[in-house]
Amino acid sequence: MAAYLQWRRFVFFDKELVKEPLGNDGAAPSAAPAPGSAASKFLCLPPGITVCDSGRGSLVFGDNMEGQIWFLPRSLQLTGFQAYKLRVTHLYQLKQHNILASVGEDEEGINPLVKIWNLEKRDGGNPLCTRIFPAIPGTEPTVVSCLTVHENLNFMAIGFTDGSVTLNKGDITRDRHSKTQILHKGNYPVTGLAFRQAGKTTHLFVVTTENVQSYIVSGKDYPRVELDTHGCGLRCSALSDPSQDLQFIVAGDECVYLYQPDERGPCFAFEGHKLIAHWFRGYLVIVSRDRKVSPKSEFTGRNSQSSDKQILHIYDLCNKFIAYSATFEDIVDVLAEWGSLYVLTLDGRVHALQEKDTQTKLEMLFKKNLFEMAINLAKSQHLDSDGLAQIFMQYGDHLYSKGNHDGAVQQYIRTIGKLEPSYVIRKFLDAQRIHNLTAYLQTLHRQSLANADHTTLLLNCYTKLKDSSKLEEFIKTKSESEVHFDVETAIKVLRQAGYYSHALYLAENHAHHEWYLKIQLEDIKNYQEALQYIGKLPFEQAESNMKRYGKILMHHIPEQTTQLLKGLCTDYRPSLEGRGDREAPACRANSEEFIPIFANNPRELKAFLEHMSEVQPDSPQGIYDTLLELRLQNWAHEEDPQVKEKLHAEAISLLKSGRFCDVFDKALVLCQMHDFQDGVLYLYEQGKLFQQILHYHMQHEQYRQVIAVCERHGEQDPSLWEQALSYFARKEEDCKEYVAAVLKHIENKNLMPPLLVVQTLAHNSTATLSVIRDYLVQKLQKQSQQIAQDELRVRRYREETTRIRQEIQELKASPKIFQKTKCSICNSALELPSVHFLCGHSFHQHCFESYSESDADCPTCLPENRKVMDMIRAQEQKRDLHDQFQHQLKCSNDSFSVIADYFGRGVFNKLTLLTDPPTARLTPSLEAGLQRDLLMHSRRGT
Repeated sequence: MAAYLQWRRFVFFDKELVKEPLGNDGAAPSAAPAPGSAASKFLCLPPGITVCDSGRGSLVFGDNMEGQIWFLPRSLQLTGFQAYKLRVTHLYQLKQHNILASVGEDEEGINPLVKIWNLEKRDGGNPLCTRIFPAIPGTEPTVVSCLTVHENLNFMAIGFTDGSVTLNKGDITRDRHSKTQILHKGNYPVTGLAFRQAGKTTHLFVVTTENVQSYIVSGKDYPRVELDTHGCGLRCSALSDPSQDLQFIVAGDECVYLYQPDERGPCFAFEGHKLIAHWFRGYLVIVSRDRKVSPKSEFTGRNSQSSDKQILHIYDLCNKFIAYSATFEDIVDVLAEWGSLYVLTLDGRVHALQEKDTQTKLEMLFKKNLFEMAINLAKSQHLDSDGLAQIFMQYGDHLYSKGNHDGAVQQYIRTIGKLEPSYVIRKFLDAQRIHNLTAYLQTLHRQSLANADHTTLLLNCYTKLKDSSKLEEFIKTKSESEVHFDVETAIKVLRQAGYYSHALYLAENHAHHEWYLKIQLEDIKNYQEALQYIGKLPFEQAESNMKRYGKILMHHIPEQTTQLLKGLCTDYRPSLEGRGDREAPACRANSEEFIPIFANNPRELKAFLEHMSEVQPDSPQGIYDTLLELRLQNWAHEEDPQVKEKLHAEAISLLKSGRFCDVFDKALVLCQMHDFQDGVLYLYEQGKLFQQILHYHMQHEQYRQVIAVCERHGEQDPSLWEQALSYFARKEEDCKEYVAAVLKHIENKNLMPPLLVVQTLAHNSTATLSVIRDYLVQKLQKQSQQIAQDELRVRRYREETTRIRQEIQELKASPKIFQKTKCSICNSALELPSVHFLCGHSFHQHCFESYSESDADCPTCLPENRKVMDMIRAQEQKRDLHDQFQHQLKCSNDSFSVIADYFGRGVFNKLTLLTDPPTARLTPSLEAGLQRDLLMHSRRGT
């Protein structure tokens, strides 16, 4: 229970009398009816008004003298109509429908009538009355004490002074679909009713002068719950809005109680005799007077009320303060419309209470340094986060100026996300306030709003305070998703401050591998741990870190580093606590890229290279090149003959491994650099560098090896014999044996003209005629045989030419007799019509037409004739081209350009006719000419 005397009082409302509009032109005020000019008159309502309500943009009044119902819209143009003949006792204006329910009397006596008015429809200028029915449920006369209607138009409840309550269920605007029944009977007058909707359940609160009850009216049997054993007077109950969870408010003389449908809620000790209770936009409005009068006296008539001053209080129940207090005389009712409160007094005046805006209320609180209350008020008014942050900042500044740094930092923490952190940090940079600064920075990180500078500052605070426990708590989070700071920045700060173990923890747990290795290798010098850590990394990261730190590790722990490199380049899987992760896919690095790491460790390099060549035969070429160089160096510097022989064998074995067949340039250079002659000769032979092999033996005057090279490779490179002959021809010592051997091969293969052989041997003073006598004799004999064969061929060609010419002459001068009896195509007996050719072939006419390509050519002879004609055309083209080439060559100043041009055009390429067989040669020009004459004189005969 909260005593209202302890609540602070404020003036959060402005009070003024409502005035009539100027000129009665119906102008509406902007928010609430406001006074016009000095000549404006105060609005005065008709006398006799005792009941009021509001909603749908109007204030509704009813009088108990003439039965009039009056409407005061926002334009302040008062209108009314005759609703009852005698008086109006109760009004209820629905908020969601333009429906008005009223209770009044049309005749003397106790016979109240309920009328339902549709304000949107008119009947003779007045609102349409859609339903009229008597309020009293039975035959006993009783007075209506209160009225309420559900917004869904399906429920209406009427309370009576005899303690009964009737429930009208169904469409309240029609008699046909409505049913009235007695819901409640009691011994005490009913003073208040209110419907409350919760989902599909509808509750009805019933309050009397002695108790409070609730009914469930949306179901059957209407179950009842008694909530309290004390009640309130007329108009002293109301239903709150959702800010107070739609609680039912009962204002007794001692306290104000709040009720849920099934239980009693909190209560507030507001003393004074309550006359009116009203709920307005989160505020509880209470009209009371100090003199206590029993609620029962209100049913005896208004004459019992005195004209004492009445006090209107507006309470903020959430924030526990009095928003407004004012004294009035004879308040009739309090209404809420157009965002304001209106207080109607007995003299017909209307007082408007306009709530101040939120900013004005906050400024009033700021002036009194009531920041906590300002914060609560801002939250209840749903002020945005920026506005709240501004209040928190002002509150923090206030506390800071008072020296309450702990309280100030708590307020500054509430501004995180809205207020620039530097504003707060500058205030607490004093070393004596480092604890407050740490608290602020911790919260900044927990909300993931810290940048790298904030992380640096917080860690420096921890290190300056030497608070290792806080430091560990800050950095040791359960998962990476809970990290609220920049990990890399934290590692840098901790490393700089000498907290290597903490920095290593962060680097390892958040996969900052480079920082972990930097700290291990550069600060702690723990090479073994660093190497083991690399062995646990994924392949890509292990590879990159070995390239970066491999030389350092090789210098301090060469054997372990070599073992890791062997695994990295063959079948790498990250190790987990010393065991290989066999589920991870195997990867291999390029072993050639790690050779520079072994720059100062030749023994480990040799072991690494030999391991790679054995385990991974498809290693990069650089591995074998480096291994060969290493073996040749050892061979060249070795003095022990047995060891040298062994190293020689290893080098030859490596050369013969097949890794230098296609790419041997570097290996050849290495062998030449270390004067490894066997390797040089082997590589020459593998590269088919026969010229180099021959020159090598010539330089070393190894005559037999020269002959052997020519014999072994002479078929592939015949010029070797020519070079050998020239070599021996320049030697002054007796080399007749070798010259004879060379000449024998030259003569057998016809490699050199005899004159060139003689000129070559003329340079040797020791070479006599006897050396080449046999060669020249054999050569002359072969030439004689060739001459004889050529003469025989000429004689045969001449005879053939004579025969062909005679045949041509006969064809020209003598008739041709066709004696063929069979067709040359179908081999059947000839029948007329037939076709005959001078070549001797005959055809059926239908066979000739089916197979011939031309009427003038014999189908049988055409393929051969076409070959001959193609050869003739080719020779003519060559003759013409030859003449043109000779002419340009003689006339040009740059003969080389002419020849190059003809080469580019393919003139000197060998011509092969598509119709020629592969081994066919061009017919001599004479034979071609004769065949051309034969074809020219051939003609068709029939």
